Amino acid sequence: MKWINTLNRKFGRFGIPHLMILLSSAMLGVFLADLLLPDMGLSALLMLNTNLVAQGQVWRLITFIFLPPNTSVLWILFSLYFYCLLGNSLENEWGAFRFNLFYLCGMVGAILAALFTGGWGTNVYLNLSLFLAFAAIYPDFKLMLFFVFPVKVKYLAALDGVLLVVSLILGDWSVRLSIVMSLLNVILFFGGDFLRNIKQQAGYWKTRRNFRKYSR
Repeated sequence: MKWINTLNRKFGRFGIPHLMILLSSAMLGVFLADLLLPDMGLSALLMLNTNLVAQGQVWRLITFIFLPPNTSVLWILFSLYFYCLLGNSLENEWGAFRFNLFYLCGMVGAILAALFTGGWGTNVYLNLSLFLAFAAIYPDFKLMLFFVFPVKVKYLAALDGVLLVVSLILGDWSVRLSIVMSLLNVILFFGGDFLRNIKQQAGYWKTRRNFRKYSR
């Protein structure tokens, strides 16, 4: 995490505050455009298609993050509200620049995955990374599942983790690469802590085993 702290000290003043509110507003705008002006085909113009990028449509390297998460009128507002909740919570915890950096790392990973596979890019796993980061910091935060059942986010994140592992096993290499690269931000920001926790747990169990061995 030292490199993140170094960047924060040098460039922290350039952080964009309320980034997730801005991105969610753009997603809502694209959703409304697709709904009210379907012939415009705005989403199709924004998608990350590496073949079209190679033909000069370089804006797609950025605009794919503005694509709405779904096409349901009912769920779009809930989804965008949820994104804002996640983003604002992470920004409050880290500060604007650090959160910007987290999102940028995931965005770059998604772009690289699309370029390496020579196909389409997606912001699905990028947006999922927000939830995984939120669950890592606020594991006991409760969400109302189906607006009725309170569930701690750590359990939902564990379920997402299982589904990601299944996708890594069953998916083709383009899917695997998209998942890994889009979650690059989670690996960079939390990988060190995860490894330290594993070492601490391993040390704990080793000490406990030795204690039992010599106490007999």
